[in-house]
Amino acid sequence: MIPPKPALPSAHTPSFAAFEARYAASIADPAAFWAAEAKALDWFRPADAVMRFDPLTADIVWFAGAKLNACYNCVDRHAASTPDRTALIWAANAPGEYEHITFAELLAHVSRFANLLRELGVKKGDRVCLYLPMIPDLAYAMLACARVGAVHSVVFAGFSAEALRDRILDAGAAVIVTANEGLRGDKTIALKAIVDKAVAGLDVVEHVLVARRTEADVPMHPGRDEWLGPALARQRPYCPVEWMDAEDPLFILYTSGSTGKPKGVLHTTGGYLLYVASTFRYVFDAQPSDVHFCTADIGWVTGHSYILYGPLANAVPSVIFESTPVYPDPSRLWRVVDDVGATILYTAPTALRALMRFGDGPVSRTSRASLRILGSVGEPINPEVWRWFHDICGNGRCSVVDTWWQTETGGILISALPGVTPLEPGAATRPLYGIRPLLMDADGNEVHGNGVSGNLCLAGTWPGQARTIFGDHARFALTYFSAYTGYYFTGDGARRDENGNYWITGRVDDVLNVSGHRIGTAEIESALIEHPAVVEAAVVGYPHDLKGTGIRAYVVTRPDMTCQTVELQAQVRAAIGPFAMPDQVVIVPGLPKTRSGKIMRRILRKIAEGEKHAFGDLATLADPGVVAEILELCEGL
Repeated sequence: MIPPKPALPSAHTPSFAAFEARYAASIADPAAFWAAEAKALDWFRPADAVMRFDPLTADIVWFAGAKLNACYNCVDRHAASTPDRTALIWAANAPGEYEHITFAELLAHVSRFANLLRELGVKKGDRVCLYLPMIPDLAYAMLACARVGAVHSVVFAGFSAEALRDRILDAGAAVIVTANEGLRGDKTIALKAIVDKAVAGLDVVEHVLVARRTEADVPMHPGRDEWLGPALARQRPYCPVEWMDAEDPLFILYTSGSTGKPKGVLHTTGGYLLYVASTFRYVFDAQPSDVHFCTADIGWVTGHSYILYGPLANAVPSVIFESTPVYPDPSRLWRVVDDVGATILYTAPTALRALMRFGDGPVSRTSRASLRILGSVGEPINPEVWRWFHDICGNGRCSVVDTWWQTETGGILISALPGVTPLEPGAATRPLYGIRPLLMDADGNEVHGNGVSGNLCLAGTWPGQARTIFGDHARFALTYFSAYTGYYFTGDGARRDENGNYWITGRVDDVLNVSGHRIGTAEIESALIEHPAVVEAAVVGYPHDLKGTGIRAYVVTRPDMTCQTVELQAQVRAAIGPFAMPDQVVIVPGLPKTRSGKIMRRILRKIAEGEKHAFGDLATLADPGVVAEILELCEGL
């Protein structure tokens, strides 16, 4: 147990005792707690009731009858009170290239974008797909959608044309916003070419707006495509907001599930905005002097919640980072910290593991004197990396907050509070206000006490919780509320130690957490089976030094056809994106199946983890001998 650094005199939570008292009150009367928290936002109309929750039908409502606008709360009110305050800092791909955007400037940019959307016929409830690099236009587009009541669907700019097409179709997006090209480190990504391939033959897509990130010209489809710059230049820098019901959708974000079809997780306006504003304020102890640097891509939920909506709702300057932690060298993150005076750094264990490989030198060549809080997100952080983050990156003087949450939760659920929570390297520590975690055994019984493990579930509801899967509420209820009746099942396992701290032990379902990105095994298997030589495929995760979890694919090919493993890796890369490409592909004669045809992934997972003997009873397998054959083929991997 490591005592926390001293809290600031202005800290939102002054002590651990104060946290415990407030936490107890939030659990005893969550409606009263969140009604009080809601006063930090500006509401056009107050709520008729604070909350309603039915876990049997997955019916979740927060602040029924209330009206507000997310863009107004993140931009307008700050532009009115502190117009010259910095809202966003764009750290471009090239080292040393920065753009500081004030709240007044942000309001003008967003208003022009909102007027453009209205000119194109975008109305409240329409979906707009954003496939952009990490440039300011991405933030402007998201906030403009919120301003006019459109639902933004940001697709990570590493997804393939096929994956993008699936998401456009599922959302029914008539407007796409992209760039001619994207820059990331020493790579150039042909975004417009990917969009052209994705929307070919789609009647639903009426407009494609193209930001010019590089000097490259790209083909433009007459009547459909338009350069974003000139289109924005003709718009007025003022646009009235659309007042939204608290339960009106704010955005859809697609996440991989245990079936091949990605899930469009839908978050609503009032509850989501309140939750990310509140958790940002407490977890990072947000102060007026802060500069928040989250290294995530806005294409993932971390970027939505803790680059854009959470910091801006609190009027804290936020960094949009276009490049990579190792471009042009492994000092890049720390130089950005020094250049912008970042006080908070929120990054992923994957990035830290990559940087650790270069030793302490790239870190120690920079000052990092401005930092006061270090945050971890995306996957469990192992104690060795935690200590390096704390001791070397933070010079042993910064508070570390290891946060656990998911796309579906909207915001952070379990985390230390800086200057408050006693720390255990590698532990997510304690649930935040209003959050009630519990551990369940395989039979659906709650595991009580400390020093125990189980499947992590959540009781009750919280404002940031996703409301549904877009267009498929039955799937939402089945996925999250059917495994343990009455509770939200996270899909993660966890341990509660003797001190009551929570340690996340990883996924227990068929979703992999690779470098902080959730990828469904079924989605990868579907991509592999599209290769004409592939008959069957089974995908599992295994421990990976850099990514945390690597991807291994076991593939059965047709007897009359051959293929190379690089072909299969390329198949997944083309179908989903490079982040989903298997690290290892093993072509096997067969898969371990029960007599009923079920693939025993448990055995394949153990083999991938290096196990050679402890597979349990193999008598239920139709062909037990296939295990020995697979073991031999995997020797040396």
